Amino acid sequence: MDSSSSRPPPRFLLTPASITEPLPFDTIFPADAPLEVDVGAGKGRFLLARARANPGVGYAAIERMLGRVRKIDSKLMREGLTNVRIIRLEACYALQYLFPRKRLRTVYIHFPDPWPKRRHHKRRLFSPEFLDVLHDRLAPGGTVQIATDHLDYFAEIRKTLSGDARFREVPPIPRLPEEQTDFELIFRGKGEPIGECAFQI
Repeated sequence: MDSSSSRPPPRFLLTPASITEPLPFDTIFPADAPLEVDVGAGKGRFLLARARANPGVGYAAIERMLGRVRKIDSKLMREGLTNVRIIRLEACYALQYLFPRKRLRTVYIHFPDPWPKRRHHKRRLFSPEFLDVLHDRLAPGGTVQIATDHLDYFAEIRKTLSGDARFREVPPIPRLPEEQTDFELIFRGKGEPIGECAFQI
């Protein structure tokens, strides 16, 4: 018997020959499995908690920082989780080119970089172009779940999504303590408020 059949599946999603073609998620995960994306997965605390609790869901982690990618990978190996794959790429590009249209059940965006200096605001994730990508990739009824400690940015995100007729606000999912990110634990430990919202298409 070929020993390769007993090897765990690769945890990294390799960029296809053409980096503008969607990855074959229906062969990576069961075709009927819901697909969810954690944008800016950090060290993977939220991601791994969700993956443990929902083994029938496929999770894709998008994270640019190599050190964090390695931490997530080490945790996946240690726990033997097979329903997570990792993409090391810029978030908007990855969603636009590597994910099929109308396939995602949920996109999680926790503590995106607020780029607080006004001259850097153009680098913020929630641009009109990003909303187009979100709407095109979310399945009917799909949601984007958002949390941030930067309340000015939170107000801007909420206003932007509320002003787009393609999205309607819904209650954000409750997250158990083990599903709170490393950043969130720090902020909550200091008694700082967290802005949370969710929008559905």
